[in-house]
Amino acid sequence: MPHIVHLTAATFDREVVQHAGITIVDFWATWCGPCKMLAPLLDEIAAARVGSVKVAKVNIDEEQRVVMRFNVRSAPALLIFKNGEPVAQIIGAVPKERIEAALDRAAA
Repeated sequence: MPHIVHLTAATFDREVVQHAGITIVDFWATWCGPCKMLAPLLDEIAAARVGSVKVAKVNIDEEQRVVMRFNVRSAPALLIFKNGEPVAQIIGAVPKERIEAALDRAAA
């Protein structure tokens, strides 16, 4: 299984804000059907982009401080960070190609 970092309020800054490079953070919930559809796509992206993109997850039910900090209002929500700054957001279950295009734009 690809390396995906599970974030908490305590680890978010270290893993995302202080990370030099591209990070995609999946805000998800166990009860969210579209989140379950998106999970395998993120696994594929994590495996294909090892070393160039960090893939991370935040459980919105367990990490309300992080959810509020980034004003996440629905799940799934993907936030893409470049050098610790949010540069893109994708809401909902979307095709893998759309996620990869957003990651490519962030890396450019």
